[in-house]
Amino acid sequence: MLVIVRVQVDLKSSPIADELLAIGEVARRTGRTASSIRYYEAIGLIAPAVRIGGRRHYRPEILRTLAIVDTAQRAGLDLDEIRLLLGAAPGDRASVEQLRDVAARKLPELEAMIERAELVRGWLQCAEQCECPTLDDCPLFEEPERLPGRGRAPLTRPAR
Repeated sequence: MLVIVRVQVDLKSSPIADELLAIGEVARRTGRTASSIRYYEAIGLIAPAVRIGGRRHYRPEILRTLAIVDTAQRAGLDLDEIRLLLGAAPGDRASVEQLRDVAARKLPELEAMIERAELVRGWLQCAEQCECPTLDDCPLFEEPERLPGRGRAPLTRPAR
């Protein structure tokens, strides 16, 4: 019995595989570590990777998604808040509404942190100029109302 085997050379990968980005390439382009990208995938923040030869590959849209994640994190949003933003379908105006809602919730928190930081800065500026002989003689420790309580903003701003 004669068996003929045809061998085809110069096979190319599928067009879909050509469009995908390896996780290392995504990491390089976004400044993220591969481990953070895998973590985002594990918690469902980003779409699952396509596996090719056991390795993760992502669609090019991942670059925009990770840019949104990065910007939102730098603005102080946590991963649950970012998930809300990313939950709307691409091009859906609902995502902008989600952004407005998250911003409206975050602004009062930020304003309280700024107020706290300004009070602490004022106290530290006074401490920097302190010429007291000992801490026991320093009035900065006799006026606890000059500083906010632990972990919370003051209810009123002390007179200056």
